Amino acid sequence: MVMNKTILGIAALLGTLAVILGAMGAHALKSQLTPESLNSFQTGVQYQMYHALFLLFIGGNKQLINRHKKEIFAIVLAGVCCFSGSIYLITTSAITGIDFKPFAWITPIGGVFLILGWILLGIRVLKYGKTVNS
Repeated sequence: MVMNKTILGIAALLGTLAVILGAMGAHALKSQLTPESLNSFQTGVQYQMYHALFLLFIGGNKQLINRHKKEIFAIVLAGVCCFSGSIYLITTSAITGIDFKPFAWITPIGGVFLILGWILLGIRVLKYGKTVNS
């Protein structure tokens, strides 16, 4: 029960931040970033929102046991932080004055974590998922 509450709370936080960052990108950053950087920033926002919704599904899923939810949650959260977080830092380098490009290698690692989260969900549901209403 506590794990579900944690997952759902983090999912809500990630979703809220995605909406805020998306609005910020569409309005405040539009005049400060190049179109290419703005497009990349919005990609980070989209993937953050996709995975906030993914975590909502995980937190509310009754077929998965808590240990499996915890595994998927940790991998997906790390993926969002690495993937979207690195994109936000890299694309706003011109504004912050900090060159985050040497850390661009973190972005694909985050992407791999996101992919692994989906794969792990598939494996856990197919192999260990409890049948509901059968």
